[in-house]
Amino acid sequence: MTLRFNVFGRRMSVSRIGAQWQLFIDSDTGNRARVYDVVIPPELEEYELARYLDDIYHELSSEVYPRVTQVD
Repeated sequence: MTLRFNVFGRRMSVSRIGAQWQLFIDSDTGNRARVYDVVIPPELEEYELARYLDDIYHELSSEVYPRVTQVD
């Protein structure tokens, strides 16, 4: 399962691999780069991921991108 997010203008995705959540930066060409310096607690539910990413990356917020949103 992969969930996609707009993280203050940056396209990112979160995948559930076994019991872990893994975070990726998505490129315009469809490639993904794993983000190793952010650990998402495995007990978080899907509906909590946007809020968690908002807390982690809040310094990137702007008037154009005031919050993290889930995208299709």
